[in-house]
Amino acid sequence: MVQVKIKRVYEPEENADGYRVLVDKLWPRGIRKENLHYDLWAKDITPSTPLRQWYHQNEEGHWEEFREKYIKELENSSAVKDFIDKLRDQKIVTLLYASKNAAENHALVLQKFIEGKL
Repeated sequence: MVQVKIKRVYEPEENADGYRVLVDKLWPRGIRKENLHYDLWAKDITPSTPLRQWYHQNEEGHWEEFREKYIKELENSSAVKDFIDKLRDQKIVTLLYASKNAAENHALVLQKFIEGKL
């Protein structure tokens, strides 16, 4: 069984991270590409640009609706099936995200969604 973890991209890399996947559509600010160890940049499974922009207009007021809309995007994405297939052979997968909000971010939604599919 695959263990799926999440971690801010700004936290130090650890051996326990396993297969590291960047799950942000945009490159994280302040990090040089050569300084970030990641195995895959999964831009295709991130929230769509319109959904991401809508959410950031009012994060507190939009969280529940954002969560529901993002899950619908994931359910209708052919990229998600391919992504999950890539993870099946991994023991540990760490989803890397840049958001400052650890309690309400797309990586949490993605983590639960993936766990339900593996």
